Amino acid sequence: MSVDESPELGPVDYLVLEFPGNRTTGEGWPLLLDLVERRIIRILDLSFVRKDEDGSVRALMLTDLDGDGELDLAVFEGASSGLLGDDDLQEAASVIEPGNSAGVIVYENVWAAPLAAALRRSGARMVANGRISVEDLLATLEATEAGSAS
Repeated sequence: MSVDESPELGPVDYLVLEFPGNRTTGEGWPLLLDLVERRIIRILDLSFVRKDEDGSVRALMLTDLDGDGELDLAVFEGASSGLLGDDDLQEAASVIEPGNSAGVIVYENVWAAPLAAALRRSGARMVANGRISVEDLLATLEATEAGSAS
C-alpha cells in the first residue's frame, strides 16, 4: 500500500499508568471515555498487568477497578488491535513497582489524522518526536518565573 492509498491515521501513542497497591479511584476513566466520544483519540489497545511482590507478572481482566461494584471500563472490553503483545506487557511491568498494577493504553490521535495524512501525501515524514514531562515543564516555568521576578 502506498502512502497515497494508506488510510487516514493520526499519530499513535502509548501510556503506561501505574496504580499503587493495585487500586484506582476511577476518576480518570470518564475523562478517557469523553476523549473517545469526542473523537479526539481512539483506543486501539487497553490492557492491565499486575506485578506481584515476588516480581511475577500477570495480565488482569477489565473489572471493577475502583471497587464501587460497577465495571469501569466495559466500553473498552475487547479493545485489541494486536499492536500490544505479551512482550510489551512484560516491558510495561518492568517499570512498575512490585505490588502495583499498570494500565497500558495504545491510542490514535484522531484529531491529527487529517493533518498527518495531508503531510504524508505532500512527502513529509516524521523524523523525530518526543514529550516533555510535566515535571520538566513545571521546573522550567518556575525557573523562568523566578528569573523574571529578580
